[in-house]
Amino acid sequence: MRSFISSFKGDFFGGLTAGVVALPLALAFGVSSGLGPSAGLYGAIFISFFAALFGGTNTQISGPTAPMTAVSMVIIADIVAHNDGNIEQALPAILGVFLMAGLFQIILGVLGIGKYIRYIPYPVVSGFMTAIGLIIIITQILPAIGYYPQEDLNYVEEFKPEAEELILENILEEEAEEGILVLEDFEETINRSNEITEKSILKEARTLAVSEASGVIGTLKVFAKAFRNINWLELILALSTIIVIYGFKRITKTIPSTLTGLILISGLAYVFDLDYRTIEKIPEGFPVLNLQIFSKFKFSSISPYIFTALTLALLGAIDSLLTSVVADNMTKTKHKPNKELIGQGIGNSIAALFAGLPGAGATIRTVVNINSGGKTKFSGMLSSVFLLLILLVLGPVASQIPAAVLAGILITVGISVMDYKGLRAIPSMPKDITIGPLRLSSEVMVMLVVLILSTFWNLVYAVGIGLVIASLMFMKKIGDLTAKRSEVKALPKEKLWPDERNFPINLKEQVFIKHLKGPLFFGTTSEFLALSEQIPKTAEFVILRLDLMQYMDQSGLYAMEEVLLELKKNDITPLFVDILDQPKYMMERIGIIPDLVPPEHIFAKFSKCVKWIQKTINRSQV
Repeated sequence: MRSFISSFKGDFFGGLTAGVVALPLALAFGVSSGLGPSAGLYGAIFISFFAALFGGTNTQISGPTAPMTAVSMVIIADIVAHNDGNIEQALPAILGVFLMAGLFQIILGVLGIGKYIRYIPYPVVSGFMTAIGLIIIITQILPAIGYYPQEDLNYVEEFKPEAEELILENILEEEAEEGILVLEDFEETINRSNEITEKSILKEARTLAVSEASGVIGTLKVFAKAFRNINWLELILALSTIIVIYGFKRITKTIPSTLTGLILISGLAYVFDLDYRTIEKIPEGFPVLNLQIFSKFKFSSISPYIFTALTLALLGAIDSLLTSVVADNMTKTKHKPNKELIGQGIGNSIAALFAGLPGAGATIRTVVNINSGGKTKFSGMLSSVFLLLILLVLGPVASQIPAAVLAGILITVGISVMDYKGLRAIPSMPKDITIGPLRLSSEVMVMLVVLILSTFWNLVYAVGIGLVIASLMFMKKIGDLTAKRSEVKALPKEKLWPDERNFPINLKEQVFIKHLKGPLFFGTTSEFLALSEQIPKTAEFVILRLDLMQYMDQSGLYAMEEVLLELKKNDITPLFVDILDQPKYMMERIGIIPDLVPPEHIFAKFSKCVKWIQKTINRSQV
């Protein structure tokens, strides 16, 4: 009983503290995603509860995180753009993608993929995390200085011709779908064109302005305009928040500095009745199930995002399992990776049904939970309950938070999420590849490729490209190392094995012995193909000693076939000695055995092979 009370007390304070830390971040992530603060809060509530309940890490606290929000932000912006800037119209498709990502995570856990996540190369993770930091920092500069493209009438004016053209295109497309667009009668088209008013053009132009100024590149495009239209009050609020967050950490780490910055600056702005921009209104009451995800479901609207949803699922898996490792090190326990993925998938799926932002295991919140006494799954579930109570009781108060304060919080998040360890290591990494006149580090190159592509192009494709490059680099390194240590390659002079020292002198001109030591695979095939250059012209037989060639892949198989065909072409008889099961099986599959090397040319012992050669030569001389 005493241990239960002690455990519950630790879970209570751990969950309470983690919930307090999660509140400002959840609101900030929701705002930056484009779905509003309620999406971040709903995501934190449902993911934290269900990931803790069904997950495989006792002390894990889950919710929206910087990497998951950055990818979600791209998905949301793209789907909203395809729905004429109408977020309500786009919401079913957005939530459908989030639900699909959660289901993918469940499938990954059921298939046992969790244990393989750790094999993702560090340079890919490093480049991605640094890119996430840069994306958050750059995209939060505009709200931090109080510049909103849709409110800059001079900027919006630039998009009016395009807006008018787009509205007309939409009318024509609708008529084509309805089957009333015919050459004989444009009456309906003319009637509908009257809908193109100054008000509708302005609305569409504002949507186009927001779309053009979104993301890193969009933000950079409007930097000059933004700095000519700085709202100094918003900038002061954002900078004050950043100063409080970093300054308060120097005073004490007991009270979360992010929460301090949120309450202090928001409180001052409200008390002094400053003319600041608030965040979107947070709906009051318990979160409601969003049935539009089913009633307005269209597979065509989410099918282009299947790969993106899978990437979101994998990112959430990496984020969560890395946090699980941190929790293991702190608590001296061992998490269950596949169960953790199932729990995260259930949490993300349920969050999507309530219009919540997807998330993952959050390292800072998990560390806070453990340090505050959290020991069991109840801590994560209680964290969710505390956030729900805050939503129900303080929702109207939270709606008065300045948007610039959350922008300041997100800028500190972006700064903290960047991988400084990987960046500091750049000058010291060994330069192991040569591109033209330049010598570079392959790992640094992978990191920079992922960093640049993620920041300025596409997060999803950047990770995929980074993984492909890292895998190719790894295969080349392993191939080179294996080739160096093996004797598959042609050598100027083969070292004699013990049973070859008494080899008949009269056969040395006619017999060439080749030792194959190590696997014959894609990394060694080019060296093996040079074997024909090593064979003396007087040779009639080539003995391939295969007892140390334990493995052969498809590349090695066809290299062997090419060498054997070359030997046959030159009237040289190949002989196998002590071939192992796997290479023999491979060669039997494509007919090398028995077409090029019949069973009578395969020997279990070297001595038997030598006797057979002697008999064959003697027979030919009679």
